[in-house]
Amino acid sequence: MMRKKRRSSADGAAQDSANKSKKSRAAKSKGPPPAETVENVFNSFVREAGVALKQDGAANEIVVDQVVFQRKIQRQLRKSPRYPGVLQEFITGLESYIEEPERFKNCLLPCVPHLSDEGDSSSVSSFHESLLRMLLRIEILQTLIINTLFEKLPEFMFDSTGDGGLNIPRVIINQLKWLDRVIDSKELATKLMQLVSVAPVEIQCDIITSLPEILEDSQHNDIARELNSLLRENTQLTVPILDALTSLNLSASLLVEVRGAVMATLAAVQLEDLHVVVKFILHSISSSDAYEVVYELHEKLDLEACILPPVLQASHSRSKSKATVARSCTTPAAGSSQDSMTLVLDGIKSAVRFQKTISEAWLKVIENVIEVEDHKVIDVLVLFILHSTNANHSRRGAERVLKAKVKTGQIQEALLQKTFKSYSQGILDYMDNLTPQQIRRLFHLLSRLAFGQQQQGTHIQDDMHIVIRKQLSSMVPKYKRIGIIGAVMVVGSMGERGTEVENSQGGTLPKETYRQVTALLELVRSCSESSPEAAALYYDELANLILTSTLDPMVQDWIGKSVLEDFQEDFVVDLGPGISGSFPFPAHLLYNLDEDESQGSIVINLLPLLASDAQNKREVWDRSEKQPDKRVSPLCLSPFFRLLRLCEEKQHHGDLEEIDALLGCPLILTEMGVIDKVESLSKAEREFLCTLLFHAINWFREVVNAFCKQKDTEMKGKVMTRIQNITYLQTLLERVLEASPGYVPPLANFDVESTEGFAVPSGAAPLKKAKKGSTKKSKNPGTSSSDCSFHEERTQAEETQQEQPDKEKEKEKEKEKEGQHGLSLGAYRLFFRELDIEVLSVLQCGLLSRSLLDSSKVREEVLLGPAELVFLLEDMLRKLEFSLTATHARRPPFLKGRTDRSVGFSHLQQKSPQDIASYCVQLLPTICSHLENCHNHFQAVLSENDGVVDGPATDMQEHQLLSSAYQLLLQVLNAALSWYGFSQPGQRGLLKNALGVLAGRLKEGDTELTLEQLVKHSFQYLLNFRSTMPSLNTALCLSQLLSTVIERGGNSAAYREQMVSLARCFLCQKWVKANGERERGNKFNEGLQTLLSIYLENTDDVLKAVEEIAGEGIPELVNVAKDESSTTWPNLNRQTLLVFYKGLIAELEKAVRKIPPGKSNDSFEVQSEKLLTWNLAVRDFHILVNLVKVFDSRPVLNVSLKYGRLFLESFLKLGMPLLDHSFKKHKEDVRSLLKTIQLSTRQLHHMCGHSKIRQDTSLTSHVPALKKSLEQFVYRVKAMLMLNNCQEAFWMGNLKNRDLKGEEIISQRTQESEDEEEEEGSEVPQDHSEDEDQESDSEGNRRSNRADDEDQDKDVIEDSD
Repeated sequence: MMRKKRRSSADGAAQDSANKSKKSRAAKSKGPPPAETVENVFNSFVREAGVALKQDGAANEIVVDQVVFQRKIQRQLRKSPRYPGVLQEFITGLESYIEEPERFKNCLLPCVPHLSDEGDSSSVSSFHESLLRMLLRIEILQTLIINTLFEKLPEFMFDSTGDGGLNIPRVIINQLKWLDRVIDSKELATKLMQLVSVAPVEIQCDIITSLPEILEDSQHNDIARELNSLLRENTQLTVPILDALTSLNLSASLLVEVRGAVMATLAAVQLEDLHVVVKFILHSISSSDAYEVVYELHEKLDLEACILPPVLQASHSRSKSKATVARSCTTPAAGSSQDSMTLVLDGIKSAVRFQKTISEAWLKVIENVIEVEDHKVIDVLVLFILHSTNANHSRRGAERVLKAKVKTGQIQEALLQKTFKSYSQGILDYMDNLTPQQIRRLFHLLSRLAFGQQQQGTHIQDDMHIVIRKQLSSMVPKYKRIGIIGAVMVVGSMGERGTEVENSQGGTLPKETYRQVTALLELVRSCSESSPEAAALYYDELANLILTSTLDPMVQDWIGKSVLEDFQEDFVVDLGPGISGSFPFPAHLLYNLDEDESQGSIVINLLPLLASDAQNKREVWDRSEKQPDKRVSPLCLSPFFRLLRLCEEKQHHGDLEEIDALLGCPLILTEMGVIDKVESLSKAEREFLCTLLFHAINWFREVVNAFCKQKDTEMKGKVMTRIQNITYLQTLLERVLEASPGYVPPLANFDVESTEGFAVPSGAAPLKKAKKGSTKKSKNPGTSSSDCSFHEERTQAEETQQEQPDKEKEKEKEKEKEGQHGLSLGAYRLFFRELDIEVLSVLQCGLLSRSLLDSSKVREEVLLGPAELVFLLEDMLRKLEFSLTATHARRPPFLKGRTDRSVGFSHLQQKSPQDIASYCVQLLPTICSHLENCHNHFQAVLSENDGVVDGPATDMQEHQLLSSAYQLLLQVLNAALSWYGFSQPGQRGLLKNALGVLAGRLKEGDTELTLEQLVKHSFQYLLNFRSTMPSLNTALCLSQLLSTVIERGGNSAAYREQMVSLARCFLCQKWVKANGERERGNKFNEGLQTLLSIYLENTDDVLKAVEEIAGEGIPELVNVAKDESSTTWPNLNRQTLLVFYKGLIAELEKAVRKIPPGKSNDSFEVQSEKLLTWNLAVRDFHILVNLVKVFDSRPVLNVSLKYGRLFLESFLKLGMPLLDHSFKKHKEDVRSLLKTIQLSTRQLHHMCGHSKIRQDTSLTSHVPALKKSLEQFVYRVKAMLMLNNCQEAFWMGNLKNRDLKGEEIISQRTQESEDEEEEEGSEVPQDHSEDEDQESDSEGNRRSNRADDEDQDKDVIEDSD
């Protein structure tokens, strides 16, 4: 049976709609009134209301505000004698007018304000809506206008973009958004959905996404049901429908229904739309159904089918059913799939971060998966997402589930490899913001996946090769650095020694793999040889690879052979009769330790290489020509030698006989006597000399790294000599750096992203201007480079290095470092090669004293000099502080530059903190021996000089070095015993071994001691050193070490008395230098403040100790000379007054915070005890505050204002509740307490006035908060009195402003109102001072009335009975 074909397409339906609209308009045009009349109605009404309709594409103009326009149109329509028929006439005229497309377009676009003859449009609002939208806001016209717009829309449905690029259907839909009121919202919703059913997809999307902005809330549920039905019929509209549903206000039951429908379409959703679906599902979850929804999402979300690369997807799809293959057939290209999956994971991350129930549901769902094959890629990724969130419960839960799954074998290696392989390409594209250490770990992981033994990641090999070659060929240092690190990591994986050749001498690496490895190494060398920095990084990375990996013997031999040949060719020359060439300084052979072996000797060609390199940098290189030949730079000397040494160690099992000549061979340098006349050298010559010294020092540091483990006595002696060479050259370098401001040294650590953020001192002023000084460290970074490709990194730092030093701080530093050079090499750590931790084994040599050095006896054993001991201990301390300090303590401060603390510790980071702690424990006997030697030395000095260190026979240099060594030894012990790992149960044995070493020095025996006994003996052993402390900071280090030992397992209360006695002894000891001068300076003050804190924190009665110093010690300074000290506290003088004052008031404030607040159920005795404590605290506070009258310097005032407010806040929080409950039983005690604190608060008020007069911002910044606390105190006392029915004892009066001396502050306002103001009086307590009698006396405090020139403060007065 033949039937007529139905029109089902959108084209046919739209054409019918267009025909109907034309017939409708034709029918309307046939009826009365005539077209000319109705058009005149529309035109005249609009024109009279204030809109001028324009022709020829010009925008319609409006001369009034749109609200006025709408009001006028409405008034004209309603007052028309033809109303309501005039409405249809108006609409007919509108339809006739917009029949022309250009006019219709104008009516859809915003009107523009009309310009007057003077060109001014300020009388009209700058923004106006379109004419049709303004008419839509008129309620009597709205429905008619909407019908007209829907009749016009089909005309543009298939030609939506006109000549001007304007999307007419979209603009029509926009007219309906955000109307103040929709007259018939239901009818409008019906028409919109009818239009959706016939419109093209693009217009359907526009209409659907606009529904929440068009319809009122009453229509949301109805429209959601229709959208839900549409979603099942047409998956192309998934994204706009879900966007609309997200914005609709739906009922709970409907939301569940919609979510179920969305979940059903998940398998058919396009990949690029998947993130929208997942986001909607997760954001529609409630706490009651979270698990069920996440479980269903987990079952239906198949990421493997979407994101696996083409190679894996082909093999993967063969094992899947046809349904799964059909579901994944729409998978787009790899790049877009990665982006889409990133959006999906971002949606999951957002949901679990802000909804705890969702994160818990994911954990539960993953945890309940039992079978191995049921686990998916999404499981691993979600666990990683949960671990990355800030919520502790999510992180701990993810760790727990992942560990459990791995232990039980439910998550296996195959799943992990599948997860990471899927994202390999995406990871490789986002390395710009990674640190070198992170890049190294990333390439190590990816290269293991791609080139490991199982070869399961062959699909990402090409990606890695492409990325590495691209980075290596880049001229940007940052990207070349990434390429070098990545290439070396790939070599480590490709050239790894197989398990079957572990015990064999030959290699079994396939020929093709061997060829690829050697070719990649050649590629890296050729790409980096034109840049010394890049070449040095390559040598360092390859050296680390050889040290930490086991390469195939064939690869190892190839590397070793090429390295040895290249090193000899580039840096070594034969020792000849003379040195030819023109250099900035005369060339000489220095530091030759093999003078007896002149035949066949070799020399390190340092000075000629540096001169040649400097000449190359001065030459202009035309980049249009060919690439330059290989450059041999001294920058590569130390890294290349490290690579050579490690290759030799690997090939000869630690024997360095083949290269031992490099230990004693000389260097071509210049005579160091030139440094004595450094001030006469030019800037270029001084910087050349600095660079020469840096390279020489770094060469010797690598030589020491290489040969420090040799057991031969002769070799050990040469190593010791090289350490002596280092310490001597460092003293010369300090002198040259002082005379070279702005100099930036050459890099020595090449795995840093840039040297920006590293504080490099700008040097001192020229020596002839040394009196003015210029030794302050620059706050700006410095960088180094010797190649044009790395030029940008250097230039930025050099341009920002100069900064004027602070003269006051510089004077302090000059006094503090008198007798020394004003520049420390500690800030140049970035520019020195890292010493291996094995170098610390040199410490096992004995200590060489000055007496042994001066004797003629020939030493058969190698001894360590004081300077070398200090050098090694400084390095050891830096290593321990970096490795054994808690992670949170090592975190850099916020917004403090980009300094990376790990720079200079690349080798150390390859060892775990436990390994380093174990190594330190092995060195503890040696450390103790050196500690005892220092103690014996200073004990002998004290005996020879009758108990003083500044005797006439004291060797200044030796005293200074051994004093530094003494302090460093204590710091090293403290750093080692402070390791956070000792608190873990698994490290208890190592802790007992460490403490056993210390305890064994005091009491030998084989008896097994408990941890508490070990702590006791260790404490007593270290306490024996207290009598020979050469400086206050050394004494402080001993005190801190003893505190650390107590924390390791002792009862702190049992040692408190000894700690107090020790701290007091150090505080009362007069500290002098070897030259007889008293210790002073910033470091001395910092140490004194810390020592005072230790004393006050451990003493049994803090309040008594504070009163002793504040009430007896500080007042002794009033009547003594400026440079004299207190008799009871020798370190208390006017220079250290601030240290004592700040320490006392800070500890007082800390102590009162520990006083328990008063409670209503406290007994009479408890209340009496607490009141007594508060009375003592308030009395101490009054003493400290009153000291400001005599010692009124700005720093003292600053401290008093700051801690005065804190003390007052603690009193309000903890003391006033006690007074509330104690007033009735202890009226006299409370009255006495308030009277004393009033004296202090009055003095604080005077300080505020003084700060105002001085107009010192550092002081006035404390005033507002302090005034607020003073005001709160007044009303808090009033509340206490009212609570106890004693409000009549409270009154307030005006208090005149006075300065610190008690003199009235006269201001213009004070003079004008002096006769009007009248101070109120009351009974005055008998012990008020004369100064207080002049003001209104009270038992409380005052508040400010915010007057500009005078504060009127309120006094609290209590009855004396």
